[in-house]
Amino acid sequence: MPTVESFRIPTRSHHVPTARHYVRKALADWGITDELAERALLSANELITNAVTHCLVSSARVRVTLVLCGPELVLEVSDPDRDRLPRPRDPGPDEEGGRGLALVEALADTWGHRQGPYTKTVWARFALTPEEVTGVPSRA
Repeated sequence: MPTVESFRIPTRSHHVPTARHYVRKALADWGITDELAERALLSANELITNAVTHCLVSSARVRVTLVLCGPELVLEVSDPDRDRLPRPRDPGPDEEGGRGLALVEALADTWGHRQGPYTKTVWARFALTPEEVTGVPSRA
């Protein structure tokens, strides 16, 4: 049975550090540390920042969900701006932004997005090593 941690934040950039804190805590509670935790946390930061920055629905909230299921960690970031799908960019060397999805692609084993009736979700998946799987506490 998967272990799930989920929370919501307003679409305001000053809430991104709070979201990072919640992600870091969930990973630590599950015993996920070191390199995998850093890759997941950096990916979460990029996906949450993108959702907060690009969602045009007023008074929206971003939902962050972490799912630990067997040998895989899944990170999902959802927002109600369902028609603004993520598009990887190729920014010039002088552009400050535009590298977030390329970074997620480099850090995650796979990533993508899906549209629901009222939301879009951008997800990233991370495979756990056998040592990480055995170190994860089980929840009853």
